[in-house]
Amino acid sequence: MAEPQAPAVSEPTSEYPAVEEPTTPPPSRVGGFARVLIFFGVVFALIVAMCLGLRALNVLPSFDNPFSDKTTDRSQPVLLQSMRDLSRYVAADGTFQVIVDLQQNKENVPDFLLNERTLFVGSGTVEEYVDFSKLSTDALSVDEGNKTITIKLPAPEQGQAALDMNKSYVVAEERGLLNRLGDAFKSDPNQQQRVYQLAQQRITEAATSSGLDQRARQNTEKMLQSLFARLGYTTVTVTFTNP
Repeated sequence: MAEPQAPAVSEPTSEYPAVEEPTTPPPSRVGGFARVLIFFGVVFALIVAMCLGLRALNVLPSFDNPFSDKTTDRSQPVLLQSMRDLSRYVAADGTFQVIVDLQQNKENVPDFLLNERTLFVGSGTVEEYVDFSKLSTDALSVDEGNKTITIKLPAPEQGQAALDMNKSYVVAEERGLLNRLGDAFKSDPNQQQRVYQLAQQRITEAATSSGLDQRARQNTEKMLQSLFARLGYTTVTVTFTNP
């Protein structure tokens, strides 16, 4: 007869269900790079502040701006073209100002298509002079006994107006549509030259009727009278020939 078997007893086990541990995310590369940038930024700021402090105490020399403007002069040497001897006595000059309004357009064509208008303020000087190289052989008459002298001079002459470009300027320019398109292919330097020439012409004409000639006669007479009076002459008579 079979013996009854004892019920099987399960042995205790040490195995438990595995518990997942929380994973730590890897360190962020972006955060580390930002910290490096901040570190170098702080170091750079400290270096700049230290340099500025030393410069304020005149410990460090001054440094030029590395991005400052630079002007290079590549002009050629000045060439002497001519030389002449002058025997002119500039007795008077006058400074004049003129406003030139020069316009060039086409008839029956709207101004917005073809039009060149320049408003220019010109300032120039005109000289009135006496040319002593034109004295005749009998221009000087001297009486040593009476200490008198008579001088016959040529009439004063007027020079051309010389524009002062530091005081002359363009106020406004108007150009038509086709003129602007033409500027993209070629420029017209003669337009500016015509404005200058017209300003010189107007100033020269204005000086003719300004009384500059009479002022030159008076100044020349006073200059010669003062000169010969120092040489002992009591009477100095200055006359001018007709122009």
